[in-house]
Amino acid sequence: MSDQSIRVLLVDDDPLVRSGVRLMLEASDDLLVVADVGSGEEAVPAIQAHRPEVVLMDYRMGELDGIGAIAQIRRLERPPRVVLLTTFDLGDLPLRAVRAGADGFLLKTAAPDEIAQAVRDAAAGHAPMSSASARHVIAHVRGDAADGRRAEAIQRVSVLSGREREVCVLMARGGTTASAATQLYLSESTVKTHLRSAEAKLGVGSRAELAILVDRAGLV
Repeated sequence: MSDQSIRVLLVDDDPLVRSGVRLMLEASDDLLVVADVGSGEEAVPAIQAHRPEVVLMDYRMGELDGIGAIAQIRRLERPPRVVLLTTFDLGDLPLRAVRAGADGFLLKTAAPDEIAQAVRDAAAGHAPMSSASARHVIAHVRGDAADGRRAEAIQRVSVLSGREREVCVLMARGGTTASAATQLYLSESTVKTHLRSAEAKLGVGSRAELAILVDRAGLV
């Protein structure tokens, strides 16, 4: 492991799952599991003790499930990225996870290299999501026009400057700050500045939430 390894916390009530995911991730030189815990209640104390960059969070756990734990994590001053990892693509779970502040959603049936890449993507600020989950989230977003949420989203994004809007659209399409910099002929640091400003204006807590809002407003 190098000093640049991505620090990961595992939260799952099944010790065999935690052991298996740990072995899976640590087969990659750039990933380091700094701790694993067995309940949602232990997530925040473990984050405070070990300072992970990414949390892989199970959904179905004791009294505090993954959604509730994510909500607690988002209230931290400097929260890590969180990817919900679960056995089933359960109905509106992906959408609820994103609304709670999850940065991505992945099934435990994903291939080892897909889970490892999801950790890397989350650490880089992207929104890893299984294809089935992505389709479900998009379907909900596209259907929001009927209940007035599209109008609300359009109003919210209206506060963005032209450049902030361009950056948000590129991020919502799955781009990186580096690729956005190339397309917009800007430095990456300038793109990051525009992105931080846009996220603050929109009041979003993750790239996934940003992507949903931009899609809902009809910008992508």
